Amino acid sequence: MVTWVLVAVNVLAFLWQVGVVGLPYSVQAGGAIPYEILSFRDVQVPDLVPPPLTIFTSMFLHGGWAHIAFNMLFLWIFGNNVEDALGHFRYFFFYLAAGVVAAVAQTFASAGAGDPLTPMVGASGAIAGVLAAYMVLFPQARVLTLVLIVFIIRLFYIPARVFIGLWFALQLLMALGGVAGGGGVAFFAHIGGFVAGWAMVKMMGPHRGYRRPAGW
Repeated sequence: MVTWVLVAVNVLAFLWQVGVVGLPYSVQAGGAIPYEILSFRDVQVPDLVPPPLTIFTSMFLHGGWAHIAFNMLFLWIFGNNVEDALGHFRYFFFYLAAGVVAAVAQTFASAGAGDPLTPMVGASGAIAGVLAAYMVLFPQARVLTLVLIVFIIRLFYIPARVFIGLWFALQLLMALGGVAGGGGVAFFAHIGGFVAGWAMVKMMGPHRGYRRPAGW
């Protein structure tokens, strides 16, 4: 239930972005801008909410069609099982907490890299936390994955811990290579959200009475 609500809110927010106010304005008004987060001051266009509360609005805004499509695909694939394991309310606050840690991590990374005015938007930091939880809770689950081998496309079932582990390794590789937000991707947000999700799910564990589906 919560996963579908999150997907719906993200989609509705994106439709508002592209159909009402426009992407550039919405990103500036609702995005998490490092300087504003650190100074508690609104220095560009009037924000939707006073900083640093833009951390929360930034989680539900996106920078383009591909951005929201891939984020919602990952949330739809991995979120429902994590929600089942944690329970609706704990899952909702888990999602928000992972998103907050992700935004804070990217804020300090961007500020340290001398890029304090570039806004960050997207649900990927929170979703990174969901991926970490899925990796902990369902390591043997198989993810149907499209793989391109030279010019040949194949579908393979890959264990979740391998699929998500490779994804996280790529984020680390790009971040350690000095790409704080290269190509419009907030790699430190992904890392921060993932680490937060891993730590939280280890502390929380599945809710009392949860039974993992047979064969997972």
